[in-house]
Amino acid sequence: MPDPANEKKKDSNGGFKWREQWRYLIPYALVGLMLLLLWQEAADSFAIRTIDYSEFKSHMAAGEVKEATVRTEEIQGIIELKAKPKSTPAKSIPAKSDSKTADSQSADKKSEPAVGAKRKPLKINKALPTAPVGPTTFHFRTIRVDPDDDLVRDLEAKVPKYRGERPSLMATIILSWVLPLALLILLWVFISRRLGAAGQAVMSFGKSRAKLMADKHTGVTFADVAGCDEAKYELQEVVDFLKNPQRYEALGAKIPKGVLLVGPPGTGKTLLARAVAGEAKAPFFSLSGSDFVEMFVGVGASRVRDLFEQAKATAPCIIFIDELDAIGRQRGVHIGAVNDEREQTLNQLLVEMDGFAPNVGIIILAATNRPDVLDRALLRPGRFDRQVVVDAPDIDGRVAILKVHSREKPLAAEVDLRSVAQHTPGFSGADLANALNEAALLAARRGAKEITQHDLEEAVEKVIAGPERKSRKLIEAERRRVAYHEVGHALVAAYSEHSDPVHKISIVPRGRAALGYTLHLPEEEQFLLTRADLIDRIKGLLGGRAAEEVVFGDVSTGAENDLDRATAMARRMVCIYGMSPSVGLVHIGHRQHPFLSGGMDGELQRDFSEHTARDVDAEVKKLLDDAYHQAKQILTDHRDQLESVSQELLEHENIDRQTFNRLIGRSAAANGESPPAPETPSPLPTPPAE
Repeated sequence: MPDPANEKKKDSNGGFKWREQWRYLIPYALVGLMLLLLWQEAADSFAIRTIDYSEFKSHMAAGEVKEATVRTEEIQGIIELKAKPKSTPAKSIPAKSDSKTADSQSADKKSEPAVGAKRKPLKINKALPTAPVGPTTFHFRTIRVDPDDDLVRDLEAKVPKYRGERPSLMATIILSWVLPLALLILLWVFISRRLGAAGQAVMSFGKSRAKLMADKHTGVTFADVAGCDEAKYELQEVVDFLKNPQRYEALGAKIPKGVLLVGPPGTGKTLLARAVAGEAKAPFFSLSGSDFVEMFVGVGASRVRDLFEQAKATAPCIIFIDELDAIGRQRGVHIGAVNDEREQTLNQLLVEMDGFAPNVGIIILAATNRPDVLDRALLRPGRFDRQVVVDAPDIDGRVAILKVHSREKPLAAEVDLRSVAQHTPGFSGADLANALNEAALLAARRGAKEITQHDLEEAVEKVIAGPERKSRKLIEAERRRVAYHEVGHALVAAYSEHSDPVHKISIVPRGRAALGYTLHLPEEEQFLLTRADLIDRIKGLLGGRAAEEVVFGDVSTGAENDLDRATAMARRMVCIYGMSPSVGLVHIGHRQHPFLSGGMDGELQRDFSEHTARDVDAEVKKLLDDAYHQAKQILTDHRDQLESVSQELLEHENIDRQTFNRLIGRSAAANGESPPAPETPSPLPTPPAE
């Protein structure tokens, strides 16, 4: 809330902004003065004619100098040229004459000059003026030549009005001292800005790099944030406390000093902070955790101190630190200047948040996707009192996010955003925004004026599997193998009770290595998976390799990604979920970075013995072998459907859900209109050269 005393002080002194920018007026004033003097000098040079000193002496001897001002280095004045009589025109000579008469000859003889006399020029049909060209009176300037002992005597004799003039003291100071110094200062400023960023960085090395933002600069409010209602509620309470602190103080409530936004990348943590800046009528400082860290020890701590000094001067205010894990990592005994710098920065941040001196009126927002690496002292009450989880949105949240990002996009009447949300489980807000943007690009590429449902389907497919690679031409043998591989995924999933229904099968190459893919449509959101669900998913992942062995009697490198995902899933069943009778209920592995693991496929940290490792490996192998044999049995029992569906896929390259159900003799179930996330993508990379 703005302080009335500060407002009064700001109004009486002309505003803080004026006082901060007064120093910029001095260079502008000096430049303006210099331009004014140069303009005056240029105007004088156009109005006054510069002549030689000898010419001045000639005019003065002829009595044409009417006024003179004698200075130390020059003489200025007025010259008035004396008028000369005009000459009469001479008689013209006949143009044609066959003979000369005696009279004309005698006239010529009379007109001839005597011997040795100067011959006058012949005048033909006109008279040459003797008066000078130009104005009769003009102002002059000449550079004085010293010593000239006769100057004063000539002035007294020939010039009616003359005077001496001493140069102006102010002009002398300005021209001799102020302007040269100003030019040197401007040159120094120019060089320091060009070369330096270095020079200024040295002067402000320990200053905070936080940007002071106002609500008009962000353009984002809580109305622009969707899919995280709980997080919005927590932050709205912070904004409301800044607007109406009396309501909370009357009950003795204290607002949290720090709010930590935790969640996977792309879920809208920074967007929420920008919305707080847009909603709060208080100063908002925004910076990243990496802005504190430098190669010199102590710079980060100095910047933290400077940041909080600025914040206290404008309290109550909000400080937002993005990527807090850059400076908030857990402290330990390490060697290196970078680690010392980070630890000193963290120590200073801890002291400023809740140290010996009370910190009043400053609320710190921070965002991270690595809460597991943060120092415990940073997360205790009194510093970051509240942790707000910003997770991937559910189906209602995805619908709200799609509505927000489609406000300025022309959607066709048949577009069903809920269907798109239903088919994109696990998508973050950034993924959904990217899908809508891709749909707009696809519609613009084909010259349409509206975004259709097909554009949205194609966009989601592009985000999931990558763009189509139409230039990648497969030979017929590889094309057949890819088709049977993908149909194997689909058939095994279709005949597994707990698998998601197949939505689309394609053998169009996409992305970097995917030569085909199979998309599954979850009928509803699942937050828990049973052992039967996981077994059926492993069977679906291994169905492609099983189909290759059933049809061709040999396998290819195309199942690399399938085996990787199936093995990771089986290992988690044994090590984390306790779904192995031989290993038991022991939790013998954990993920290092839950938010960066990419879902269920993150690496596990090994913390068990070699004997247990052998048991785990044996149990994982048993789960994979059993699932693979079941997948082969399903394909063997439905070999005719494997052939028919594969031939249809080879002919059309894409098969939708209705066609697939018709080919295997099932009724088309009600489903959405757009593809969901792929459950069993099957990249088939080219085998590496030996």
